[in-house]
Amino acid sequence: MYRWIFLAVELLIYSIRVYFAEGWYIVTYALGIYILNLFIGFLTPQSLESQEEEADGLKLPTRDDDEYRPFTRRVPEFVFWWGCVKAIAIAFVLTLFQIFNIPVFWPILLIYFIVLFVITMKRQIQDMLTRGYLPWSKPKKKYIAGDIPGKVSK
Repeated sequence: MYRWIFLAVELLIYSIRVYFAEGWYIVTYALGIYILNLFIGFLTPQSLESQEEEADGLKLPTRDDDEYRPFTRRVPEFVFWWGCVKAIAIAFVLTLFQIFNIPVFWPILLIYFIVLFVITMKRQIQDMLTRGYLPWSKPKKKYIAGDIPGKVSK
């Protein structure tokens, strides 16, 4: 929990730096693309990483009677967090050098990033729905004493 708070504070400090400096939009755009790439890896299961595994018939369970396999991410949570922390720190250091302040019309970069994000997330969500996986763990079912699993009560 504290590491995510640290990441949020670091991102806030970086955002304030870019806002008041009124520049380094290319650096911020590259940072956004990198974090989006990490996020897609964070949402993608490890078992779907290669097409060879799909050809072998390995897939996530789609019914209750299938074998339970926990959701294993292609990019684990800590690696995602650490990648974001490093990227924001590097981007902050780059904002200290005028050579990286390339003049661009920032609204075009913002619109392009939003379009890229929407298209990428739409594809990712469609893949999640098609394959039947969720990027978070569901709690185990709790049974009340005397209940028989699978029996329907009237």
